[in-house]
Amino acid sequence: MQNVSAFGVWLLVGDKELFASYADFPWFKDATIGQVLDVDQPHPGHLYWPQLDVDLAIESLEAPEKFPLVAKPMGKAKTAKRKAKRAV
Repeated sequence: MQNVSAFGVWLLVGDKELFASYADFPWFKDATIGQVLDVDQPHPGHLYWPQLDVDLAIESLEAPEKFPLVAKPMGKAKTAKRKAKRAV
């Protein structure tokens, strides 16, 4: 079960309720509800959103301060430009 709020995404993983704030997990901020709800648990301890190509360790959701953000999501214009370059 997931829930989307104005501040982030709530996830129910097993018996734990976890919160992924947009500040810590910006990949979800501009995602559609369908993209957020499309999540798999490919193996214990990991969640994967195939439509967003986001793979997160559950540990990073439990304690985001231990995992500083290294990558930032690209804007839609940059993503389209990068895809166009690959197509050439």
